[in-house]
Amino acid sequence: MLRVLIADDHPLIRKGLKQILSEVISIQKVAEASDGDELMRMLAAETYDVVILDISMPGRDGLDLLKDIKLLYSKLPVIILSIQPEEEYALRAYRAGASGCLNKSSAPSELLDSIRCVVSGGTYISRAAGDRMIEDVRHDQANLPHLLLSDREYQVFLHISSGLTLSEISGKLRLSAKTVSTYRARLLEKMGMKTNAQLTHYAFLHNLIRNPP
Repeated sequence: MLRVLIADDHPLIRKGLKQILSEVISIQKVAEASDGDELMRMLAAETYDVVILDISMPGRDGLDLLKDIKLLYSKLPVIILSIQPEEEYALRAYRAGASGCLNKSSAPSELLDSIRCVVSGGTYISRAAGDRMIEDVRHDQANLPHLLLSDREYQVFLHISSGLTLSEISGKLRLSAKTVSTYRARLLEKMGMKTNAQLTHYAFLHNLIRNPP
């Protein structure tokens, strides 16, 4: 029987995932964490078979937390969830040690498949993420400027490219507007751009967003 830890700052998301898992998989325990600090405390106190981690956690984001989890609990499988299409962040997540990546709108059956896969030692890659990773390899994108961004800068970049204002991004990421503005300035410098419109054009050109705002 599995012991699952769900880390997401939205109670309804946690409850929904818990209900899905409890109805289908043989579960011993489903625990919930609402932020990164609580997540790390719970991992230190008990043993789990899999962590389901939201990429947009308040304070430190999911990819930062993922790196800490893999440093301390290298064999613990972690599935990353996001409201963004998984192909937009999967490569970064897998590089950080994720065992699976899913969009929050994925069918419950796909979540269950991913859990079964990772707890048996495998890596779950959705078709969309797999296609995107193959495309990146074929086009040798190693030197593209967006790959120079830190995980948080990349997250802010995608939100800007999707048409969100700095204040909206601030609310989503639980960061101050000043901090978001600093990330924007850094990513613009790294990518050699000056405007949000340039970022949006670049993201759409390289299939990092599905539709420009």
